[in-house]
Amino acid sequence: SAIDEYKPLDATTNPSLILAAAQMPAYQKLVDEAVAYGKKLGGSEEEQIKNASDKLFVLFGAEILKRIPGRVSTEVDARLSFDKEGMIQRARRLIDLYKEVGVGKDRILIKLSSTWEGIQAGRVLEAEYGIHCNMTLLFSFAQAVACAEAGVTLISPFVGRILDWYVANGDKKTYEPSEDPGVKSVTKIYNYYKKFGYKTIVMGASFRNTGQIKALTGCDYLTISPKLLAELSKEHVKLTPTLSVKEAQACDLEKLHLDEKAFRWHHNEDQMAVEKLSDGIRRFAADAVKLERMLKERMFSTENGK
Repeated sequence: SAIDEYKPLDATTNPSLILAAAQMPAYQKLVDEAVAYGKKLGGSEEEQIKNASDKLFVLFGAEILKRIPGRVSTEVDARLSFDKEGMIQRARRLIDLYKEVGVGKDRILIKLSSTWEGIQAGRVLEAEYGIHCNMTLLFSFAQAVACAEAGVTLISPFVGRILDWYVANGDKKTYEPSEDPGVKSVTKIYNYYKKFGYKTIVMGASFRNTGQIKALTGCDYLTISPKLLAELSKEHVKLTPTLSVKEAQACDLEKLHLDEKAFRWHHNEDQMAVEKLSDGIRRFAADAVKLERMLKERMFSTENGK
């Protein structure tokens, strides 16, 4: 209903959003369909639950695609965040499931954690399979540089979660939008990409307030929650882009090349990024487990009851 109201170009899903939606009465038909699919394919209990879970993600994605002109992002299980081959396999499986419901890979972005393994999985998926990737849980400049070098389609640097960390770990509790550490992080990444001609799309994500959004006017894409879109829709102010290709090309950033050793070192030097990446992976993994538990109950407990 939020998509129908705000008419975005693209939309995204993640394990937390799917978990919440799967518990709403309006979407039980999709859950039932996923459960039936998992059972039909058979195999062990674990395989049936995994297949039902993948199917549920794809069914939600396909429903969203009926309402938007662009692409939907579908996330690979966060528990595979350090398993390059596992991520490649799961991504290809999701693309096959979309194909089964008549959706081509050009309308899908596969979301991968921006670990070193995730970024290299993105490199292979883009170059060898033509599968477009959205690198998520991105907090450090090192992650952004490695994603650009891997030639992925899109990155989602997290603005709000960066701010959360600085508020929780520092003395300063409020920031002007232009001084917001999340805003500054995305600005630097945008400038770097534009200065050195990288094609990867920068999509600021995870906003806490409209000030952060307005401070990133001019960014390639922004992904904004319905709540913040509602707040923005009430404002009638003319926004001047704060980010521009022209200014980016004039900035004094130097080009970096990061192999695995350099990536791990640079990323490790950023305490915020290390903590938020691992925290984000744990949270998404926990919600994936909750979703599987819900599907397991739906798939197997009624049989036992009989």
